[in-house]
Amino acid sequence: MSFTLPNTPTVMLPLPVVMKRVNRSKSTIYADIAKGKFPKPIKLGLRSIGFIEAEIEAWLLARIEESR
Repeated sequence: MSFTLPNTPTVMLPLPVVMKRVNRSKSTIYADIAKGKFPKPIKLGLRSIGFIEAEIEAWLLARIEESR
């Protein structure tokens, strides 16, 4: 797998921040991840995950677009 570094730093969001930002519960977020309807988290450590902020923002913008 290869990737290029972005021009701007990647911001990782912990699950509690994502829950507040998208106004969804932990179980709903994980159910949507399993269905492929929500961005997957990145494993940061043995017991730590984070979500890429840009992916969460894109998901939110898509929900706004769908509702208009």
